[in-house]
Amino acid sequence: MAGYNRRDFLKVSGKSLIGLTLGGVALRAFAQEQLQASDPTAEALKYTPKSPEASANCGNCMYIQGKEGEQHRPCAIFPGKLVNVNGWCTAWVKRPG
Repeated sequence: MAGYNRRDFLKVSGKSLIGLTLGGVALRAFAQEQLQASDPTAEALKYTPKSPEASANCGNCMYIQGKEGEQHRPCAIFPGKLVNVNGWCTAWVKRPG
């Protein structure tokens, strides 16, 4: 975790944990605005609305929520925000299956 100090790590970890505990329905209900790359959590996780790799993007990440086919969908890592399905961040994990 080069470049992170303990405080940033705990802040991001806490937000991520909160996001992971919310159910998909709750995420869809609260998600209202698109995530901006300038958002502090997005910056900490190096979110970009366009993935540098075609095979690794928000659309095939295990944390993405919502309906297939939507351009912007809720993400468990960024509660209350919609991510671009073509985006990417350092929390990306390939969806099983």
